[in-house]
Amino acid sequence: MSGVNVKKLVEKMELTVFTPHIDLEQVQIKKRDVNRPALQLNGYFEHFQEDRVQILGTVEYSFLQHMDPIKKDTIYHEFLSYKMPCVIFCRGFEPGEAFLRLANKNGIPCLGTKKETSAFMAELIYLLSFELAPCISIHGVLVDVYGEGVLIMGESGIGKSEAALELIRRGHRLVTDDVVEIRKINDRTLVGTSPEVTRYFIELRGIGIIDVKTMFGVESVKEKQNIDLVIKLEEWKKDKEYDRMGLEDEYMELLGNKVVCQSLPIRPGRNLAVICEAAAVNYRTKKMGYSAAHELYQRVQRNLGLNDDDCKDLEA
Repeated sequence: MSGVNVKKLVEKMELTVFTPHIDLEQVQIKKRDVNRPALQLNGYFEHFQEDRVQILGTVEYSFLQHMDPIKKDTIYHEFLSYKMPCVIFCRGFEPGEAFLRLANKNGIPCLGTKKETSAFMAELIYLLSFELAPCISIHGVLVDVYGEGVLIMGESGIGKSEAALELIRRGHRLVTDDVVEIRKINDRTLVGTSPEVTRYFIELRGIGIIDVKTMFGVESVKEKQNIDLVIKLEEWKKDKEYDRMGLEDEYMELLGNKVVCQSLPIRPGRNLAVICEAAAVNYRTKKMGYSAAHELYQRVQRNLGLNDDDCKDLEA
């Protein structure tokens, strides 16, 4: 199982390193959960989650400061004998000499931050959830349209990149073109990012590679985006029946999560950017509890009901 090395964690969270002689690149974090050792500091190590990042805050630090020196030394030896990824001291606390000596001996990185414990834990769990999430790569384009993550899919050459470029010109933001890396953060959230090599580049047939960030500015790109809506572009087929009402949503499954999916038939002259904008806004209104399709359906039903009553009156 792949993990996140501690060096990357230090860089992203801006942590202080108390054990500089330990090679942080070789130490891997493989669990997204963290642990605040409480009972362990009192000598109870049954069910100890040693494979998690260990967090020491005000309560733990104060408890250790008031502990008998002999007992503290025993706890340190027992606690640091486990092969944990790292130990992080919050609120600006620093480990003592005895703690550091044992940590260096056992190859356990000791880190520090000035942030409050709860806030730091929430930030750390989110980072680890993203980095350790199940990930797949698919062919498509991901764009932020009015705050909604729109994943545009379709066969090669159908016009995905051209639609994305027009959306960018209309003020929306590109996340990635051609390859979309999708991570499952939880059962409701999928996050799309770009491979670092191709980040913010678009390939246009006949022109080549363009740098969106350079051409349109930093406000036209985004590093990552939740995937809210999938738009599948497909060639128009005369004999195929297409949904013209949209009463029932269709879904596409990605990493076990269901995402609303809409199929758009492509014909010459159709403005894909405007259609994508309309789809994103329509999806957003549905999330807020309003469906134009259901509103029209109810109006028709009410109108038919009135007409039936009028016919009965005339028959009477």
